Amino acid sequence: MNPTAVSANSLFQAFRATLGLQWVAGLDAPERQFHESAVRTADSGSDLVDYLNYIHPYRLQVLGEREIAYLASAPDADSMQRRVHRIIELEPPAIIVADAQQPLPCLLEMADKFHIPLFVATERAALVIDTLRAYLSRHFAEHTSMHGVFMDILGLGVLITGESGIGKSELGLELISRGNGLVADDVVDLHRINQNSISGSCPELLQNLLEIRGIGLLDIRAIFGEAAVRRHMRLRLIVHLMRLEDSDQNYERIPTKPLYQDVLGLPIRKTLIHVMAGRNLAVLVEAAVRSVILELRGINTYEVFIARQRAAMVQGNPQ
Repeated sequence: MNPTAVSANSLFQAFRATLGLQWVAGLDAPERQFHESAVRTADSGSDLVDYLNYIHPYRLQVLGEREIAYLASAPDADSMQRRVHRIIELEPPAIIVADAQQPLPCLLEMADKFHIPLFVATERAALVIDTLRAYLSRHFAEHTSMHGVFMDILGLGVLITGESGIGKSELGLELISRGNGLVADDVVDLHRINQNSISGSCPELLQNLLEIRGIGLLDIRAIFGEAAVRRHMRLRLIVHLMRLEDSDQNYERIPTKPLYQDVLGLPIRKTLIHVMAGRNLAVLVEAAVRSVILELRGINTYEVFIARQRAAMVQGNPQ
């Protein structure tokens, strides 16, 4: 079996308690998985689980109160069987009857006949779908790990990178003391959750911890409180710390074009900050974040400056 696959049994065990699942049919197919083509073409977990849908095959089908009522409204037994068979033809990895509804007898019969696990959930269908979408998005997403300090700075997910010993963790501590939040120190797990987004989180072993040379491990949550830590953030900016002597000779003092770094196939905005004695790096990082926030709102400070310069030249050189 593919070690990265999600089986019906693994889903059942993972959410048995939180979603109130009971396994009522298809008990002989615990290793049934998502179809390979569905996983390969999915952009996120939302492409793998949905309400009753006759268009997209291979999705985990969730039947709520309305869907059960639709099946039950069939004018006769043959029509009801045809409606249920359309669901079975989609070859779902499993079927979940939610909203504390009772599965129809013909649905139980066909689930057993075609070896499709059928679960009953006491929770609302909307909650079942949202929970499973989030779980499947994390599981099937492209992922990698990067070295650095990942933080929530002014509401933006910022990864601080740089060579070992340059002061990333110390900078992170100062930013935390200024009201920002820690996501991960040293190792950051990154997952591409859809076509345009990368989510970063902390490995469970390192959660809430920040290592400071000479002091050791600090439990940021215990020291600063719950508001000082985050479980995950969307990666929007990389701030790379570098020594002046290590700079490229072509380094631009005032960059005319934004820098980007490829992460999991997506271009992530990048800012370079020189580490020198006397510089307040925390203030500089927050300023860089504020500048990016302005850019996201459509305000480009450099372009505004160029426009002013051109206007001044026109005024100073009338035709």
